[in-house]
Amino acid sequence: MATYQKFIGGFEVNRGLLATGVVLTGVGALVGLAGTAMVGAALLSAGRGWVRQLETPPGELAHRTFEQARAASMAGWDAWRAEHPQHPGQHN
Repeated sequence: MATYQKFIGGFEVNRGLLATGVVLTGVGALVGLAGTAMVGAALLSAGRGWVRQLETPPGELAHRTFEQARAASMAGWDAWRAEHPQHPGQHN
């Protein structure tokens, strides 16, 4: 026999059905969390394998690119200064 709880205005809730729904929702959340963890582990493993097969490690590639950008920036700055020499008595 179902147990009902009455609320204001005659709204009745089947407490057994409600409890079962809460339990199933909790189990579903745990299964979803476990699935998310498994997907994350698979992607992490694949990413590590991909990084290992690269000829140049990502850190070295980033450092090299940074040095190239810095050299280009300095070259641009030097070219600008050569085109715009500061005259004596003139302030920037």
